[in-house]
Amino acid sequence: MSPTGTVSSASELAGLDDLTLLRRHQEGDHEAFGEIFRRHRDRMWAVALRTTRDPEVASDAVQDAFLNAFRRAGSFRGDAQVTTWLHRITVNACLDRLRRSRPTVELEGHEPVDPRDRHTSVEVRLDVQDALARLPEGQRLALVLVDMHGLSIVEAAAVLEVAEGTVKSRCSRGREAMARLLHLDAQEDGR
Repeated sequence: MSPTGTVSSASELAGLDDLTLLRRHQEGDHEAFGEIFRRHRDRMWAVALRTTRDPEVASDAVQDAFLNAFRRAGSFRGDAQVTTWLHRITVNACLDRLRRSRPTVELEGHEPVDPRDRHTSVEVRLDVQDALARLPEGQRLALVLVDMHGLSIVEAAAVLEVAEGTVKSRCSRGREAMARLLHLDAQEDGR
């Protein structure tokens, strides 16, 4: 129901901006948050998948993130865009999941399977994913948000809750490390 006591139609909600939808949710419109979810679930899934590198963990993190956003909508201050707020919640949910699921014992003698299937585009994508996974968490998150999801430095800083200069330096260091890692991988493979 909308604040006026009527049921919001899907077409009516689709025409509203995110901030209006969040305000309507805060005022008791039970359909408004559903529209926010429909609009942003795929992007938050992509962020979660790139952050966690595990579809199951990403799925759980996205679920946690949207439940947290639903429950904490009243705490949204409006300092940032709704999408930036959702990114922050999603990244935090991913980090929480990853902290809880880190193995406590290293598996010795385990040789990972070579992920390459000898198709160039897939091979390159896997190389990039592998190199990205080897970066420190801060650099990886900054690169995922800025370079892969197109957030501005300001938005990424808000999501990661760090200074803009920190995001810039993490991106710079991460790109340099990625270039080194990809160059070393290419040399090892004789490319």
